Amino acid sequence: MTQERRETSRRIGALRNLWPFLKPHKGLAIGWLVFLGLSSGASLLLPVAVRHIIDHGFLASDLATINGTFLGLFGVAVVLALATAARYYCIALLGERSLASLRTALYSHVIDLDVGFYESTRVGELTSRLGTDTEVVQTLVGSGISVALRSAVMLIGAAVAMAWTSPRLAGLTALVIPAVMLPILVFGRRVQKLSRHSQDRIADAAAVANETLNAAQAVKAYAREPIESRRYAGAIALALATARRRIGMRSLLTAAVIVLIFGAITLVLWAGARDVIAGDLAPGVLSQFVLYAIFAAGSVAGLSEVWGDVLRAAGAMERIGELFAEQPAIRTPEAPEPLPRPVTGALRFDHVEFRYPSRPDVPALVDFDLDIAPGETVALVGPSGAGKSTVFSLLLRFHDPRSGTIRFDGVDLRALALPELRGAIALVPQETVIFGGTAADNIRFGRADATDDEVREAARLAEADGFIAALPEGYEAALGERGVRLSGGQKQRIAIARAILRDAPLLLLDEATSALDAQSEAAIQHALERLEKGRTTLVIAHRLATVQRADRIVVMEHGRIVAQGTHESLLAEGGLYAELARLQFVA
Repeated sequence: MTQERRETSRRIGALRNLWPFLKPHKGLAIGWLVFLGLSSGASLLLPVAVRHIIDHGFLASDLATINGTFLGLFGVAVVLALATAARYYCIALLGERSLASLRTALYSHVIDLDVGFYESTRVGELTSRLGTDTEVVQTLVGSGISVALRSAVMLIGAAVAMAWTSPRLAGLTALVIPAVMLPILVFGRRVQKLSRHSQDRIADAAAVANETLNAAQAVKAYAREPIESRRYAGAIALALATARRRIGMRSLLTAAVIVLIFGAITLVLWAGARDVIAGDLAPGVLSQFVLYAIFAAGSVAGLSEVWGDVLRAAGAMERIGELFAEQPAIRTPEAPEPLPRPVTGALRFDHVEFRYPSRPDVPALVDFDLDIAPGETVALVGPSGAGKSTVFSLLLRFHDPRSGTIRFDGVDLRALALPELRGAIALVPQETVIFGGTAADNIRFGRADATDDEVREAARLAEADGFIAALPEGYEAALGERGVRLSGGQKQRIAIARAILRDAPLLLLDEATSALDAQSEAAIQHALERLEKGRTTLVIAHRLATVQRADRIVVMEHGRIVAQGTHESLLAEGGLYAELARLQFVA
């Protein structure tokens, strides 16, 4: 077997991954097969009726036979119509249900993958696989498989009926079958490759669109609309060029099959007409054979058409299978240890070393040692790239350290169940993510089972109740995609409300007041002071004025701790903190 054939076989084999999504709906599949048998059987009876009309009706001038035959023909047509409608209903519903199962399973799998996966994968490509690729698979399940199996049944039935009707003409027809199948095999491989390339280019275009549309304000601020339009147009042009080659190849395949099929029919008709003239064959028999030959030819054409859909779906399923094959590097251990109760929030970093997978040559943390007592407020300060955000990422277990351990209440983070670990942490990020739901839904993101009163109380403590109540629909107002209806400070107050609602023993604040004006910041600082009481708090801040109230300030540079103490002691000590303070406070 050549490498090309092995590659084709492997890709077609990817369709086996559809079985788990089809299996739960086997009732629909059985119904479809039953109605397929009825509709195919009814279709194969039609040429027999035509033969009786010609030989026993027209030639014998028997009106009673004609009446009975046409009545039977109408009955067959009714059965064909009802069976075809039922067959379509079963297969179409099977396609929709299996697609829903596939999309649900794929999304659940992708959303469970770790942060490292998203650092190396474009979201636009993921949405393309969830959308475009699954739709290609649905086309195969919802119609392609039906057409293929119906064509196969009709081809087999018509071939048997042709051999029964006229063995001589059937033998002549069989001679041209290899000539009809040859172009399917030759062109089919090329169509398969182009189908995969076409899906890849569509995903690339979707990624470009997703990237720029999610950054519409930046695009407009830099007047890049023409540039981004050209970039997207270029991606679309590549997708179109690939699609054009795929369509051209499928067109050649279709043309070759039609010419060969109808050439075969013409040859059979010519031979049959000579037999009728010679008196060796009845006209009705020839008519019956020709109709079966047309059925067979149509079935071969249908198979050649659906073969392209099979190849496209195989390529799409291969891409989907690649996503299913991805496994998270960060996961809950098989036998997780529980956190001691009550959770106090004690933290211990013991000789932690870490490098990001995307930057393996640059250490993010080097021999990082830090003890944080329960209820202590610790501020991490230092220049950009010092490793402050890395500390938060490791605490949330977005990544694991290369060496060393991190303990939460004495338990290694790697021994904890991820939901329990992250459920004990409340995060206020520097860039707040706002979803397209209501204000209440966005605050309830911190705790899904929170009551309306708890949501409002969290908003009040975060100084968000005022602007939310001023919205036309209050807490039920939709905030728009990515919070387009809110200012930066309002978004940050929503994030603080989430953290208040979370009520977790460990609080992580990443520049929690960076987007607030002076008046709002003063109010939020009071809210944060109330929030920090009784819980361990880590604060990242570049503005040193916001960390002076911390119990301890840890100064970081190049992934190391270079100093720690109170604001006053660090100023007296000099060094990096004193330099940062001089630059900020003097300015």
